[in-house]
Amino acid sequence: MWSSHRYSDRQERHIGDRNDPLIPNILPVPGIGPGLIWGLDFAPDAIRPVDHCDGGTTGGFRWLHLNLADHGTRQWIEGAAMLPEAVRELILSPDTHQRALVDGETVGCVLHDFERDFDVADTARVGALRMALTPTLMLTTRLHPLRCADIARHRLERTKGVIGGAQALDLLVGAIAENIADISRTLSADIQRAEDAFLEGHHPPQPRDLVGIRRRLAQLHRLLAGARGVFQRLERDEELPDALLPTVEKLTQRLQALDADILEGQAQLRLLRDELDIQAAQRTNQNLYILSIITALMLPATLVTGLFGMNTGGMPFAGASHGTLTATLVAAGAAGVSYFLLRWMGFMRR
Repeated sequence: MWSSHRYSDRQERHIGDRNDPLIPNILPVPGIGPGLIWGLDFAPDAIRPVDHCDGGTTGGFRWLHLNLADHGTRQWIEGAAMLPEAVRELILSPDTHQRALVDGETVGCVLHDFERDFDVADTARVGALRMALTPTLMLTTRLHPLRCADIARHRLERTKGVIGGAQALDLLVGAIAENIADISRTLSADIQRAEDAFLEGHHPPQPRDLVGIRRRLAQLHRLLAGARGVFQRLERDEELPDALLPTVEKLTQRLQALDADILEGQAQLRLLRDELDIQAAQRTNQNLYILSIITALMLPATLVTGLFGMNTGGMPFAGASHGTLTATLVAAGAAGVSYFLLRWMGFMRR
């Protein structure tokens, strides 16, 4: 059922750019409406693919995932009478910060997720996913491919029976949370390996090696903080449909728990960084201590050699046959006296 509607990223890019004058005129793929990447109708007996955005619904609930880079998608959304004007403006707005609004029975949101490339599933680029949810329709749009859309599609493949708006919202946000959780687990493993290397002391990590992990954790925290704020505002919105309230509350708690894991990783990374800084400071202090002791020991000897190096009359041992040896013994004796004096004063560590 899905094989005829799984289009490659290259096909998807061509569909979104077919109005570009720099690209040869490409005929639309048969059976796909303006900017439609994939769509599903959830009937009681089966899940059916959607051929046209304006086609009749064959189930109780429909999910459409559209390419917002396609000009036909924007025209279709502008004329979508089933969506309130405020929600249509939210979807078509160039503003990408995370937010939500409720207009009657329709909920519109802008959420963030990580973009993917044709051959890389995880990138550090953050993209905006715009969605509109009605009792019978889930509409999601994006400018660039997002990882959460792939996860949601794979989950929908295993779905049986009819889903509703609450289940669709839970599935979509759950896909975003799953992607972030996968990245968080990878970063946690990197932190643990760095910590083990530090404790073993064979190849301790350098502070600059942890900058990339720190940057990614901060990026995840900002993304989750914004998403959590969106659902907290929805939870307090009196116009939110009662059927969505339990799902919104559950998603708020899930995002908060996931953000707590990210904060825990940041705390662990900060502790490791502090230990590395302490270790580096201890090495520096040890080196300075050794240099200070050497300087203190050599100072009297330097004074003696400087004294015997003066070109003045009456210099001791100037006429003796072993004058140089005698002066060297005097300098060494001065260094020895300095050593025992520093040790007696407690400056020499054992």
